[in-house]
Amino acid sequence: MRDRTLVLSVLIVASCGLGYELIAGALSSYLLGDSILQFSSIIGCYLFAMGVGSWLSRYVKDEDVLARFIDIEILIGLLGGISAALLFVVFAWLSAPFRTALYAMVFVLGVLVGMEIPLVMRVLNTRRTAFSELVSRVLTFDYLGALAVSLVFPLVLAPRLGLSRTGFLFGMLNAGVALVTIHIFRDELKPVMSRMLRASLVLVLLAGGFLASGRLTHWAERGMFGDEIIHSESTPYQRLVITRWKDDMRLYINGNLQFSSRDEHRYHEALVHPVLQALPWARRVLVIGGGDGLAVREILKHKNIEHVTLVDLDPAMTTLFSRSEPLVALNQGSLKDARVQVVNADAAQWMEQHNEMFDAIIVDLPDPSNFGLGKLYSVPMYKLMSHHLAEKGYAVVQSTSPYFAPRSFWDIDATLREAGLHTWPYHAYVPSFGEWGFILAGKRDDYTPPTRYTVPLKFLDADSTALMFRFPADMAPREARANRLNEQSLVHDFEQDWRNVIR
Repeated sequence: MRDRTLVLSVLIVASCGLGYELIAGALSSYLLGDSILQFSSIIGCYLFAMGVGSWLSRYVKDEDVLARFIDIEILIGLLGGISAALLFVVFAWLSAPFRTALYAMVFVLGVLVGMEIPLVMRVLNTRRTAFSELVSRVLTFDYLGALAVSLVFPLVLAPRLGLSRTGFLFGMLNAGVALVTIHIFRDELKPVMSRMLRASLVLVLLAGGFLASGRLTHWAERGMFGDEIIHSESTPYQRLVITRWKDDMRLYINGNLQFSSRDEHRYHEALVHPVLQALPWARRVLVIGGGDGLAVREILKHKNIEHVTLVDLDPAMTTLFSRSEPLVALNQGSLKDARVQVVNADAAQWMEQHNEMFDAIIVDLPDPSNFGLGKLYSVPMYKLMSHHLAEKGYAVVQSTSPYFAPRSFWDIDATLREAGLHTWPYHAYVPSFGEWGFILAGKRDDYTPPTRYTVPLKFLDADSTALMFRFPADMAPREARANRLNEQSLVHDFEQDWRNVIR
């Protein structure tokens, strides 16, 4: 019974150990961007620390192995359990030392986790278990635990519980392992009651953190965004936060501002109307991204539009902007319009699986801040898009800032041209973002900016439109490179552009 309990504990501690690693990687990706860099560096640091922990386990005396295993489980439960919440608070209120705190936490947890399996194997070895059977059983359950959490974490835990609450859950499991081990081996441990008390106290603290996690996260995000948070949600794809200050509502995705209700009309009018005003005959429009329905709102102002297909990956996004009363008021109920079909799917996969043609295509995706988004700004993606674009139609792509991220902007232009499209870059001033860029593209080469608009607009007119297609010297075209999937140069240029801005 005791041997089986120890072997079963390997399954649990392996799950928790990998869980803390996944939480750190996901949290750093949410907050710092560039998921490949964050996960790679977190995994490297964690594995190195585990190696250090395995080496340090040799200094635990044989007579103390069981007691040290229990002590380590209690400590891992406490540190691992609070890790996500603590790092979130550090980022929100003390952003400067976040990376230091992140890697320090990862290293310490890695050292402690690295000591677990060697100590369990030593405990089992003292019980005269055959070495071959010992290694086989322990490593089998270790790998099974890793497999279990690698599947459950992205599919269930992160989207349903969130990172902070998931961390508290894993911590409670570690503390639970300590309590069960203390109970099973109580006749071999001294002192028993003090360890039982410590493990119980940690379990109670973590349970309290689990229950209060929502309030803690809300408080931390209030420090990040400053304004009242009226909605926050973790989905399998991203963290959505809606804030409000007086009459200003703002959407943040993974901590990055997507729009402010005070000036989003400038962005969305510039995105949509230079295309559609040039296509008075257009009937069918494809929107890639734009799950907030604001671009669709502008599209539906054109009475000639008969059908809009919106393809957005995250159903939580489109559901939120279809049901929340203040958000529906903002997009004027566009996502519930009978002419609009909402599809929740990966845009590239959807276009590969369908052969519909569209008179206009509006690409309203987040900036290419990581490789997952960067693929949607690549040559293959734009070639695929062109297969769905009518010969006389136009597409437009939001293309980050030509002022703050000039290499990225002109890379997107070069990528569209590499895909065989003619391009007409332009820009507009949006107070929340500064100068923002768009690139209009088509198979035809005869685009002329509109000199009048037939729909009511707040921002665009003939003069402002003419200025949008002129680039001053500090935003002038520059040498650029097309973004290909095998190298994703755009993501690297985007990171470098915005790093220069921060400096």
